[in-house]
Amino acid sequence: MDAKFLDILVCPLCKGPLVFDKAQQELICKGDRLAFPVRDGIPMMLETEARELPPEEEVK
Repeated sequence: MDAKFLDILVCPLCKGPLVFDKAQQELICKGDRLAFPVRDGIPMMLETEARELPPEEEVK
């Protein structure tokens, strides 16, 4: 994912920064502990599309 594109994207809930997990193809919001999927290079930035990160899962 393009670094400039990542600089522009923020969490739709808290407006905080996102971290791209290349292996899982997800954008991670550390504040809300949500992972937004990236499908075919397109981030799915809807709360209903995001998965909640369980407490035991490490946030990178």
